[in-house]
Amino acid sequence: MEFTAAQIAQFLNGEIEGNPDVKVRTVAKIEEGHEGALSFLANPKYEHYIYTTKSSIVLVNKDFVVSGHVPATLVRVENAYEAFATLLEMVSRFSRPQRKGIHPTAVIEPDAVIGENVYIGALTYIGNGAIIGEGCQLYPQVYVGDKTRLGKDCILYPGVKIYHECVLGNSCIIHSGAVIGSDGFGFAPQADNEYKKIPQIGNVVIEDNVEIGSNVSIDRATMGSTFIRRGVKIDNLVQIGHNVEIGENTVMAGQTGIAGSTKIGKNCMLGGQVGITGHIKIADGVKAGAQSGIISDIKEQNITVLGSPAFEHKQYLRSYLYFKKLADLNATVDLLKKEIENLRKG
Repeated sequence: MEFTAAQIAQFLNGEIEGNPDVKVRTVAKIEEGHEGALSFLANPKYEHYIYTTKSSIVLVNKDFVVSGHVPATLVRVENAYEAFATLLEMVSRFSRPQRKGIHPTAVIEPDAVIGENVYIGALTYIGNGAIIGEGCQLYPQVYVGDKTRLGKDCILYPGVKIYHECVLGNSCIIHSGAVIGSDGFGFAPQADNEYKKIPQIGNVVIEDNVEIGSNVSIDRATMGSTFIRRGVKIDNLVQIGHNVEIGENTVMAGQTGIAGSTKIGKNCMLGGQVGITGHIKIADGVKAGAQSGIISDIKEQNITVLGSPAFEHKQYLRSYLYFKKLADLNATVDLLKKEIENLRKG
């Protein structure tokens, strides 16, 4: 696809500085720009690239102040990062193949309900009583269990497995290898030191506009539901335990793990490898830095925590100044103890 600067500015309600007729056919990072590419500048630390980039068009914030010659045509918008994401979404929508039809090797049980304009790929299985909403795209080797329901326009990439009686809302995207509705980790210790499995008879409920990365595991509830609320975005390799609830528009990066029955508020941000213990509550808007370990309730909204165990990030940074000096401080204490002992002997 090909767009002019004028077309992009009109679509984004932006302002042009430069040639309105210059055309782009692809996108590129500003430091890797080339002729015919569209880039964006949002982070100030990349500003120096705008004076050397070979990209034909660069999206910038309206308040960006130019301090040198810019070879590219600029399109000024309110938020360059958001505008770039909007353009990528449009390009993706037009370029992504919209397949329809059911592959002859797919297995669909007789009482499953299949909506209109659905694609079901090779070797996909749809269980008894399952409902596949209008416009869904199920790629090869997807498994949808008995009585599971998918809303409209969901995309399940190859190898996704959704166990029985789970529920997906509209416009959900689930990437390859994700498992939704596997048994929660429930075992009761016995007198002989063995563990008896506790049946997991709940399900997983995923609301609208949720995206789940590859190889994510979301456990079904012991009773009731594990809830992934509207707008949640989950990176690859995340583990979510049974009866967890993730609030609206919360995002979490790869290798995060959340133990059972924890409730996470809306608009939270969890960095990579964050670990959260079970049966706690985290308030709305909390941000947890990478590798934070959260072991108790966080009741204050919109705070940032770091460390393991995690605590407020400014306190953590002040404490860290001492953490890395502990060996020196210990040596100093030992020296002072010896001097005090010598003074006593003297």
